[in-house]
Order: sequence, then structure tokens, then C-alpha cells
Amino acid sequence: MNIGPTSIRMRIEPLKFPSSCDDIEAFTTLRGDVAMGNTYSEINLCDYTGDIPQHVLDCRQALCEQLGIGLDSLIMPRQTHTANISVVDDDFMALDTQHRKARLNAVDGLVTRLQRVAIGVNTADCVPIALRERKIGIIAIVHAGWRGTVARIAANAVTTMALMGADISEIEAAIGASICQKCFEVGDEVVERFSSAGFNISQLMQRDALTGKAHINLQAANAAVLTEAGIKLENITISGDCTRCNPQKYFSARRLGINSGRTFTFIIRH
Repeated sequence: MNIGPTSIRMRIEPLKFPSSCDDIEAFTTLRGDVAMGNTYSEINLCDYTGDIPQHVLDCRQALCEQLGIGLDSLIMPRQTHTANISVVDDDFMALDTQHRKARLNAVDGLVTRLQRVAIGVNTADCVPIALRERKIGIIAIVHAGWRGTVARIAANAVTTMALMGADISEIEAAIGASICQKCFEVGDEVVERFSSAGFNISQLMQRDALTGKAHINLQAANAAVLTEAGIKLENITISGDCTRCNPQKYFSARRLGINSGRTFTFIIRH
């Protein structure tokens, strides 16, 4: 989709849920026109990875124009690989900028039931997960790196949704693009963290025949977390796209380094 300031051609792609629902939708931003040597080109909404602040603001404004919302209705946390979830409610929306930032610091998942508020996370190989319960309109978004996955942040989001009245049996999840198992090489200490946390490592981990290095399937691990939390398997969709394998579509920290843009995945209730 091409909208917004003339310098930004906003492109977003819908995340696929198991069923259709026009009232609640999730999307992922695509990189757009990739300029060689520019690790932030073209679409980057993340303001804490070294990008020029005006570029980040232009991208955010372009997305808000696309969605027909104001900048104050575009909510994203300052992620630090925690399992912390924050609720975006009327009280949160009434806060000033400084207090909003404080509430969103060291948070990796958001839940809301508000309409016309886009909640999202920034990723560059980690797993974005969008959740929705259509009966009462509760939505959530999660950033799950391997640490957040081990800590079962997706289950924390489901629990928060349930505490707000959601029926877990009705929750649908869409797992977005992230690093694939082939690209996600990890040390044995990471394998041990997954194993100690109760994950079935034999189903999630393979070793490269040549290097002997371990490779973990983060998308499958988060699907397992969701099913453990009570989400029906048929209510989960998995993108399967790899961020590192598709540098023209997505940002990848493993390919570009940490000083690079981030893919923004968000969900909104219209």
C-alpha cells in the first residue's frame, strides 16, 4: 500500500487468522524500497535502534494515515525481552507522554479491548504473535524472542485476556514472520534453557550435520506455548516466513546487525 508522506511508501501485509473477521485485523509492515547500505530503509517505526528520529516519525505518521487514527492511538512498548504484559485501557490513554513511556518500558506484550487503537511490537527475527477474542473484542500482541518464549510470554497474554473476560476457547492466534529454524543457530546453553523450562526439545531442536550446532524452531515453540495455555491448535496460524531469508521484505538483526530497522506487527479493533 502506498500512502503517507511522499518520502515514505507505506506497505503493510495482513496476518492470516484461522477465520475471517473485518472488525479485528492484524498486519505486518514490509520494508518497502530497500536501499543498499541503509539498514533502516524503508519502513521503520522503532525509535530505539539508532534510526533518525524524523524517519521513524514519518513512518509512524504514514501508518496512522493509512489506518485513519492519530499518533496517540498507535501504541508500542519499549521491548527488553521480558515476559511482561501491559493493558492499554482508558486510564492508559488518558496519561501524558512521559507516564505512557513509563508504563510501556520493559514490556513485551500488550492487551486491549479499545476500538481504533493499534497495539504493536517491533521485531527483527523474534516472533510476533497477534491474538484476538471476537466475542467481547479483546486483542493482544506479543514480542517473543527466545527468552520471552522460554518465559512463555504468549501464555501470559492469554491469561491477561482471560482475566479481562475472554473465552480462551474462542481465542485465535496468528504467528508472524520470524527467523526460521535453519537460520536460528543457538548455543547449547540456550538449548538447556528450553529443556529446563519444560519444552519438548526433541520436537523443537535439530543439529546441523556438518557443524553440530543446535537450531531451534521458535515459531513451533510459541505454538506449543499457546496450546499449553488452552488455545485450540486449529485456532493458530503460522506464517512460516523467515525474516533472515527474506531481507527485501523484513528486517533481520542476524543479517543486518542490531543497528537496523524493525518490522512492526500490530492488531487493531475497528
